[in-house]
Amino acid sequence: MCGTRAVDLPDSAHLLLCPANCTLWKLSVFGSGVYASISSVCGAAVHRGIIGVSGGPLEIHKMPGRTNYLSSYSHGVQSQSISRWSSSFTVARTISSPMEVSSQTSSSAIPVPGTAVKKPVKKAPKKPTMPENRECQVDIAVLLDSSYHIGQRRFNLQKNFIGRLAAMLKIGPDGPRVGVVQTSETPRIEFFLGNYSMPKDVIFALKEISYIGGNTNTGKAILHTVRNFFNPEYGVRRGHPRIIVAFIDGWPSDNLEDAAVMARESGINVFLVSVAKPIPEEMGLVRDQDFMRKAVCKDNGFFTMTMPSWFSTNKFVKPLAQKLCSIDQLLCSKTCYNSVNLGFLIDGSSSVGDANFRLVLSLLSSIARNFDISDIGSRVGAIQFTYDQRLEFGFNEHTRKDDALKAIQNIPYMSGGTATGDAITYAVENLFQPRTMGLGRKFLIIVTDGQSYDDVRGPAIAAQRAGITVFSVGVAWAPMEDLRAMASEPKDTHTFFTREFTGLEQFEQPIVRAMCRDFTEVN
Repeated sequence: MCGTRAVDLPDSAHLLLCPANCTLWKLSVFGSGVYASISSVCGAAVHRGIIGVSGGPLEIHKMPGRTNYLSSYSHGVQSQSISRWSSSFTVARTISSPMEVSSQTSSSAIPVPGTAVKKPVKKAPKKPTMPENRECQVDIAVLLDSSYHIGQRRFNLQKNFIGRLAAMLKIGPDGPRVGVVQTSETPRIEFFLGNYSMPKDVIFALKEISYIGGNTNTGKAILHTVRNFFNPEYGVRRGHPRIIVAFIDGWPSDNLEDAAVMARESGINVFLVSVAKPIPEEMGLVRDQDFMRKAVCKDNGFFTMTMPSWFSTNKFVKPLAQKLCSIDQLLCSKTCYNSVNLGFLIDGSSSVGDANFRLVLSLLSSIARNFDISDIGSRVGAIQFTYDQRLEFGFNEHTRKDDALKAIQNIPYMSGGTATGDAITYAVENLFQPRTMGLGRKFLIIVTDGQSYDDVRGPAIAAQRAGITVFSVGVAWAPMEDLRAMASEPKDTHTFFTREFTGLEQFEQPIVRAMCRDFTEVN
């Protein structure tokens, strides 16, 4: 029957013959492109445009279960959404011989005789799987141009390029993840980040995406992606850079600027890949001739790429993959790199000594060097403490990176006792003042080498209630109990300890990464 579900078919069934007039039935279909196995197989085939009123044969490709099956209207069938199901399938036109197909005279949807059980064949040895790229943990939404301008042939070449890009990135659960949004008159999410974890699965899913046509509403697609795609429920990871890669064949039909601003304000890095850019005779048709510069995160050439055509794209795959994995250059608006107020609370007690004090300053300077310090970006301030406290410089004193780094290196050593609790209170009251800070997140990094003579727990809790995320870095005799008491939750990612001052340098990147995770979780 037309309503036969994939879950009702034996695992060995790979071909199916759907009867005529299934388009007249009210069929239950869950998903778009990839369907939950409780869907009608023939209904899914109608939805995908594989069969019409006369019915016909089709292939079934069974797949693992997934989350977030999307609803859509296509070929007269309205599919439904479902949050998750234990197994999935896709449908495709059959490659069976005419004889096999014509032998099916039954009006029911049944497996084609002779194909229900496949004969065992000797499988070729599997090629070794490429290792996941653990150094490139980014979440990428690819905007696929499906406008009338690109046409079916170039649309297929575009999908092939994105498939090669996924393979080059070595996408995986612990590496980069990729989802796809189709850009046309109305944007459509084809699959989310969490749907596929291997390049071969992404490549197969790309092949199943059908060409839509219509205007190149890239701005509309960017807005749709910002609002609907980057959600933890759909596989987006906390603390990982988020990227939109928009492919445009020719030029966009709408305005990109407002959409790009919203993406940047959401901490999403926008890359624009222009293919077959408009020739001088076509420039009069382009709504905004400056669209590339306005769309990307930073007008420095890093976030844009131009390819002459879809027929010679192989040499561009690796350069684009390298850009997407250059995490230190993903400096879109409101990221952890350019939207933080970074306070340093530095132990200047006698037990530290001048030489070791310089090692502390070296660590703090290395941390600060990671950030885009400016009057509209991140800001840095520092306090040195013993029994007393000294504000070395506030957040609004050094708003150029070179000046801020020089100011850190030039802090003179005080020498004295250790009252860390009073120092935390002093930082809250004198450093983290709204009139002196930027609009970014507040971080305080405390470096100490010994036992405090006062209570640290109460002042640290007060600082955290004031919206300050606290990292504690201990050296030598600093008690772990105090370090954990001062640090924000989770303690393990906000507490650092080393026996020797020479070991401080190892904490630079772990602290920066932890700050970025905290920033992204909140934003």
